[in-house]
Amino acid sequence: MSAQLTPILSLFWDQPQSWTLKTYEDHEGYAALRTAFDTPKEDLVAMAKDSGLRGRGGAGFPTGMKWGFLPPDDGGPRYLVINADESEPGTCKDTPLMMAAPHMLIEGMIITSYAIGCKHAFVYIRGEIVHVFRRVQRAVEEAYAAGYLGKDILGSGFDLDITVHSGAGAYICGEETALLDSLEGRRGQPRLKPPFPAVAGLYARPTVVNNVESIASIPSIMRYGSDWFSDLGTEQSSGYGLFSLSGHVKRPGQYEAPLGITLRELLEMAGGMREGHQLKFWTPGGSSTPILTDEHLDVPLDFESITEAGSMLGTRALQIFDETTSVVRAVSRWTDFYAHESCGKCTPCREGTFWLKQILERLEAGRGTEDDIDKLVDICDNILGRSFCALGDGATCPITSAVQYFRSEFEDGMHTPCDELFPPERSTLFAKETQPV
Repeated sequence: MSAQLTPILSLFWDQPQSWTLKTYEDHEGYAALRTAFDTPKEDLVAMAKDSGLRGRGGAGFPTGMKWGFLPPDDGGPRYLVINADESEPGTCKDTPLMMAAPHMLIEGMIITSYAIGCKHAFVYIRGEIVHVFRRVQRAVEEAYAAGYLGKDILGSGFDLDITVHSGAGAYICGEETALLDSLEGRRGQPRLKPPFPAVAGLYARPTVVNNVESIASIPSIMRYGSDWFSDLGTEQSSGYGLFSLSGHVKRPGQYEAPLGITLRELLEMAGGMREGHQLKFWTPGGSSTPILTDEHLDVPLDFESITEAGSMLGTRALQIFDETTSVVRAVSRWTDFYAHESCGKCTPCREGTFWLKQILERLEAGRGTEDDIDKLVDICDNILGRSFCALGDGATCPITSAVQYFRSEFEDGMHTPCDELFPPERSTLFAKETQPV
């Protein structure tokens, strides 16, 4: 596997005012759209399938296959919804993409909408990132003014409107059916499936829900071909992706590379671990994926290899922790998040995350009991696969994997507080300034 970066989505992020329509058009922006309008719709769907593009939001479901699940056109409306509710701790790829190149997403939305017969598309953006909402809204206004949105786009006879919608900051709305409920004005909670969104989604009509990065990849596939895209990455995990490195690395940030690159290669590009420290554990796809250790440095970062290693590729949010970090404290903080963000619809997740939080707080404070570790694992086993959506499963993954690799640290929690074993000031990234008295 080559350690070569592939700046495609991030090609012109460093340009002055990269987010403007002019900058995008200067870099072949909307050229793919013109080609798409000259292509039969079924060929566009086939192109997405042939490329091997898999969802970049975490689950990795084949994008073209999802489009193909839509029932035959019955003359009624059908919708495209972009999931921009990027909420997974450690994940930060869609946000910079929308800030730096929003027109790439818009062009992908127009091509996708044309392919599936959608006349009204939505971008659901996480409520806290108001600056991103404004940036995307402005890009949509530019696209309307230039004739890329609205009636009879580029003389093709195709009409499309895009609505940019701001959520209220609930993690659960990253789940596609909870997102749809929120978009309809209801409380964001997962729906019972079936029916799946492709059959009865937004307003009970056929709906495709895709991640920002997935749809932003469509224009380049349209320009260069599905074979070009499938030649990147690995045989079953095609293409490129944004890898978000954060934590104890010298140069954290976004690294766009083919799927199948290894953490060792990415760390080399990021300058390695911070001076004088070594890798202890890391997440391959955000905090809801099972943690891995330094023994997994050379595992290819693709869907199959990471699954075989016992984790999930997820959103490629690589949180890097060195030996100064307490695993128990890190897992406890993640569990606080999941307990807070549980929508409360199903008992295993609502009650289970609450009790996980209580036990981890005891262990973190050095007040754990002999049966706390087994109790943690038992509660996780009763949540995994039994909750209504993937939030419950995600809450258990960091705990069970942490116990698997670092059980002794949990045992230490029966007698010694984490702060004594791993003083927080040793793992902090930024030194606190001394305030004058």
